[in-house]
Amino acid sequence: MSIEKVKAYFAQYGMEDRVLEFPVSSATVELAAQALNCEPRRIAKTLSFRVGERPILVVAAGDAKVDNAKYKNRFGVKAKMLSREEASDLIGHAVGGVCPFAVKDGVEVYLDISLKRFPTVFPAAGSSNSAIELTIAELETYSRFSDWVDVCKGWQETV
Repeated sequence: MSIEKVKAYFAQYGMEDRVLEFPVSSATVELAAQALNCEPRRIAKTLSFRVGERPILVVAAGDAKVDNAKYKNRFGVKAKMLSREEASDLIGHAVGGVCPFAVKDGVEVYLDISLKRFPTVFPAAGSSNSAIELTIAELETYSRFSDWVDVCKGWQETV
């Protein structure tokens, strides 16, 4: 199970006890915010895309939306999200629990600048009823991210 992979991943850093599991779904930004009793914008949603033949993840704030022009300018292709089946096969996590931790080899992780305005954020932890609270520095470290990107819109109005 994906959450077990994520817990094992965090166990190597002595952080597995920081993974939160809920008795309710946290599969969407809204549901995660309700489960955590926080603002939806602090949910770090992980979006899965295909760039050519390679899968990538973009982690963005819950109130951010992908800006197609910015995305194409950064990655050189139109934004094409993975299907549910592709996400599970290529990333290693099912939709609703996709996160930037314990992903399959070759998956590149990008962090959108929409996250930088928060001291901590809540990405999923491999299941549709889990999350972990991380500082931005911790998110950088544990996601093993490739780069910061600016590929989203809509979040500046809610700074």
